[in-house]
Amino acid sequence: MKKYNWQQADWPNFHYDISRIDESLLSISEKIGFVSGKFEHLSAHLQTETMIDLMVEEAVKTSEIEGEHISRLDVRSSIKNKLGLNQKIAPVHDKRAQGIAELMIDVRKSFAQPLSETKLFDWHSILMAGIANPKLKIGRWRTGKEPMQIISGHQGKMTVHYEAPPSQHVSKEMKRFIRWFNESAPNKPNTIKFAPIRAAIAHLYFESIHPFDDGNGRIGRAIAEKALSQGFAHPVMLSLSLIIESKRKAYYAALKAASRTNEITNWLIYFVNLILSAQIEVEAQINFILRKSKFFDKFKDALNERQLKVIKRMMQAGVKGFEGGMSAKKYMIITGASKATATRDLQHLFSIKALIQTGQGRNVRYELNLTSW
Repeated sequence: MKKYNWQQADWPNFHYDISRIDESLLSISEKIGFVSGKFEHLSAHLQTETMIDLMVEEAVKTSEIEGEHISRLDVRSSIKNKLGLNQKIAPVHDKRAQGIAELMIDVRKSFAQPLSETKLFDWHSILMAGIANPKLKIGRWRTGKEPMQIISGHQGKMTVHYEAPPSQHVSKEMKRFIRWFNESAPNKPNTIKFAPIRAAIAHLYFESIHPFDDGNGRIGRAIAEKALSQGFAHPVMLSLSLIIESKRKAYYAALKAASRTNEITNWLIYFVNLILSAQIEVEAQINFILRKSKFFDKFKDALNERQLKVIKRMMQAGVKGFEGGMSAKKYMIITGASKATATRDLQHLFSIKALIQTGQGRNVRYELNLTSW
């Protein structure tokens, strides 16, 4: 029995019913126009801040999907270092953070270029920099004789969710994939009209081949972003990984189902709606940055050095807010202040309406007041 898509006679001729996706494609088009309009009204400084925030979010979440937790601060420092935005090069301690940050920047800078084997090898080398594993093939396709399998469970009770083509077929499969990707780009012989559909197919196609020993998920999501950027003719403003990570089980379930057939309508429905959700998150991110800017304009002369440090730390949590709220104990840890000073500073921030207070007694917590500005 031929279990997987690449084992079937119609591979890789994916087919689907576009009529079931029309409404979502229209919604994405409308949302992109709306978000782009908001973005263009930001100052140059806020536009840069927005793009950095989105790259940081994508870098952190695409790693978390693979079970890696990297330093958000190191990712931000790496991006700003690479873009020349730090007056002095900031130290970066987590080499994984530096690698994924450099990948995010290169995906955006090179979005219009055709995909190539060299580019994919470069991405893999960037991503795997600092990985001390002599068995890992870095910057080249996998070559091992053992099957490339997606497995869950413990020893003795493992479930094989997917098995990729044998390594001896990878080079041929990737040449075909790269040719398909470039020929389906805008204004090319086999253009796929709708960028979200091309991105969805590209991601599934690449993940089905699973050409590297490691890093396939992160590079596969970068390829989806490249396809979207080419379709919209500018680097996209979204983080697919933010949405995927929040519902990781649904992502893997959709991939598993799609890997069993080359009729991929259900996969397209899933992925297109993923893109729409990511666009909604971008809108929320832009709104947050606007409120943050107005907040600092309002309170910049009313904050001492300690308060400013804490406010900036709370702001780093982004749209979802500082987890658990700010307490006197957390304030003391962040600033090194005494309990009396922390309590006094927080009460001052509350009195000028920079913070909102919740709870009572030992359970008092503070949240940023971003709704009034």
